[in-house]
Amino acid sequence: MQEISWKDNLRVAWFGSFLTGASISLVVPFMPIFVEQLGIEGDQVAFYAGLAISVSAVSAALVSPIWGILADKYGRKPMMIRAGLAMTITMGGLAFAPNIYWLIFLRLLNGVFTGFVPNATALIASQVPKDKSGAALGTLSTGVVAGTLTGPFVGGFIAEIFGIRNVFLLVGAFLFLAAILTIFFIKEDFQPVAKEKAIPTKEVFSSFKYPRLLVNLFLTSFVIQFSAQSIGPILALYVRDLGQTENLLFVSGLIVSSMGFSSMMSAGVMGKLGDKVGNHRLLVAAQIYSVIIYLLCAHATSPIQLGLYRFLFGLGTGALIPGVNALLSKMTPKSGISRIFAFNQVFFYLGGVVGPMTGIQQ
Repeated sequence: MQEISWKDNLRVAWFGSFLTGASISLVVPFMPIFVEQLGIEGDQVAFYAGLAISVSAVSAALVSPIWGILADKYGRKPMMIRAGLAMTITMGGLAFAPNIYWLIFLRLLNGVFTGFVPNATALIASQVPKDKSGAALGTLSTGVVAGTLTGPFVGGFIAEIFGIRNVFLLVGAFLFLAAILTIFFIKEDFQPVAKEKAIPTKEVFSSFKYPRLLVNLFLTSFVIQFSAQSIGPILALYVRDLGQTENLLFVSGLIVSSMGFSSMMSAGVMGKLGDKVGNHRLLVAAQIYSVIIYLLCAHATSPIQLGLYRFLFGLGTGALIPGVNALLSKMTPKSGISRIFAFNQVFFYLGGVVGPMTGIQQ
């Protein structure tokens, strides 16, 4: 039996999650421009750009439970490799998309084969000691956030010099690197489960002592992404209504990023605090805090005040994400941990889809 160092795995999984987060954010800001380059004009640009972004999340939400079942049966590392290699093709292939239909198709496939981050989370959750799960999973979550924040800067630089299609090639390279790092450096001592010994998903759910808490955790993941994304489509308009006329896009981007920076700063610290005071206590406190700060965002009187509130909101998010993951890790038997994290990811994806749609209606 090979010796497993969960700390070494955490370092590799963090970097892989960073690359995955960067790959996602590299693409999204340029999607409307790329849609125009594919021949779409007028009002249809916004529609197809939104469709190209959302179809990936929808398909990911639909198939995540299937990948979770396979991960519990065959291991989390194979699922991480599968996701990295498949997304190398689906994301890198966007560079060669000849028309809008190929763009939508590849984005759909990308959602179908996604799953690097939730499987990395399930892997670390299955290996880390329970009393350190908050700190470890909090640290892991900062990888995606850091990648998401870094992506637009790198993507913008590449797009300006080499063109948008080369950004997609860069994304494919990032995802391929994540897969290679997983193949050679992630260690997992997983014994495949025989079909007759596999625990049905229904029994995994029925084994929870507090099923209402499980539902609350799933809904918390939905609300985290919903609240973070709902203001996205109207943020620039809201900032303009608050009196910002010069450098509107820059200021809006800064306000968006402020939440990510504060979440990245606080996740590891809040994870450690949750291990000391109790993840459930910290989660309740963070939920109450986040509601108050989010309501304050609606009453901001200036862009600076809105940016401050979004920064403070990110501190709460930094406590919520590791809190949810740590509690799921502690509540779930190892034989079903990938499935539970996959279902949690479904709610996270749905929040990312419903949030922007709700924001547009405001």
